[in-house]
Amino acid sequence: MAATMAKGTHQYQDDPRNQSIVININGELFAREEAKISVFDSGFILGDGVWEGIRLHQGKLAFIDMHMKRLYDGAKALDMDIGLSQEQLVQRIYDTCKANDMHDGVHIRLMVTRGIKATPYQDPRVTISSATIVIIAEHKKALGLAKGDGVRLFTTHVRRGYPDVQDPKLNTHSKLNCIFACIQAAKAQADEALMLDPHGFVATCNSTHFFIVRDNEVWTSSGDFCLDGITRRNVINVCKEHGIPVFEKNFTLSDVYGADEAFITGTFAGLTPVKEVDGRMIGSGSQTLTKTLEAYYIQRIERDHG
Repeated sequence: MAATMAKGTHQYQDDPRNQSIVININGELFAREEAKISVFDSGFILGDGVWEGIRLHQGKLAFIDMHMKRLYDGAKALDMDIGLSQEQLVQRIYDTCKANDMHDGVHIRLMVTRGIKATPYQDPRVTISSATIVIIAEHKKALGLAKGDGVRLFTTHVRRGYPDVQDPKLNTHSKLNCIFACIQAAKAQADEALMLDPHGFVATCNSTHFFIVRDNEVWTSSGDFCLDGITRRNVINVCKEHGIPVFEKNFTLSDVYGADEAFITGTFAGLTPVKEVDGRMIGSGSQTLTKTLEAYYIQRIERDHG
């Protein structure tokens, strides 16, 4: 039987409206084809910046307080002045969505870099402008999976590193280790890479977070070597609210292969079932608790932002 060609975990429905969107650069709106930044920008030259992926759900920015805290914490760690208050930046995002006549089913990429350099060099002291702030809002809905289907993961040799090398908790533009992992998974015809921590325990995926279900318990990594994902945190909180045992802990690939269910989480697609890891089929394919948690997560969005 021929192998199924993987397409990644962020497949979306093409929407022709995205060809005519306007993009916000430093408070000004530009048509898609006119939206440009300088080749001397810190983000382009060095990957020096922080970013967030945010969803607009029924006119509200989902979990925006959590996103803003993570963004501003990351900027502070990088000694970067965003130049706007959180309230001003949130309003700019809403203004961008309004300019595009957007209300629901929208994914927003917010990018903040240190700004323009006098010359291509890493030292922040050669930055000669204020921060560059780009807001790209697109009509974007995830492609649904067929009933009983799920994504395929491949464990990569690329590890999530120690925080004294490059802190994996920072949501920065410097994503080369994740890109290397993604490439290896794609070459193995998998949808996403599963990444281990330096000790060999499961850490996260290259662009999503990873959970397993064993004996009606939900497990995810300790969080020591991954970003504290917004959806990840909300799924953990949902488990606690509904009395579902949930643990942030170290576990190995052997625990994964023998799991009853597995799923990944992310701002773009929410919860997505995992059907296979390294050629091992996960569980019986029922995905019962995963479906329950997905319903609870949607309820949480409705409650907090409806």
